[in-house]
Amino acid sequence: MVQKSKKRPAKADAAAAPKRRGRPRAYQPEIALGKALDLFRKDGFAATSLDDLSAATGMNRPSLYAAFGDKRELYIKSYARYRADARAAMIDIFREELPIRERLQRIYAVALDIYLSGEAGPRGCFTVMTAASEAVADSDIRAMVLEGFSELDKAFAACFRLAREKRELPDTADPVVLAQLASATLHTIAIRARARVPRRELEAIVKGAIDLMVGA
Repeated sequence: MVQKSKKRPAKADAAAAPKRRGRPRAYQPEIALGKALDLFRKDGFAATSLDDLSAATGMNRPSLYAAFGDKRELYIKSYARYRADARAAMIDIFREELPIRERLQRIYAVALDIYLSGEAGPRGCFTVMTAASEAVADSDIRAMVLEGFSELDKAFAACFRLAREKRELPDTADPVVLAQLASATLHTIAIRARARVPRRELEAIVKGAIDLMVGA
């Protein structure tokens, strides 16, 4: 007589089988956004294709759309990321108690680090080099650009106002006008950095601008 083998309880089988996890995400959104940001900074909006973005991020087109929306939405999110990163790099310098000359020197030094960065060469400033062009026809991007200008002017004005209160500047100094000059200096060194003007020349421009703003 052949003895039938006993079947293992179904519950035991289920318990013994490893649980299948959900399919892992093949990309990390923040890293992918950083790759898109790098590409837009280098080539601008019009010259950057979806195929370029797909190759840079390692994501196919459907995944790009699902994660970030269309190309315009990805551009706007990239620009917002650039502004957030730049703000984070400078906010402590604007907030610290520093003599006005030292404060400006440190702000411009950080700005040059940003503008001169890039594996393929200096990329300048996202706002000046690409967003300002797109702002002509896109009201949402224009609003972001103007908001960025206003935010920067106000931050500089607060610095000059404090310097005037501390007698580092004469009573006749106009914090608003000085702030606009300080912002304009950032814009010009961003353009020249993109054109590969050497850092030492950019630093000379910065020194001359600071001397004009706060006195030699």
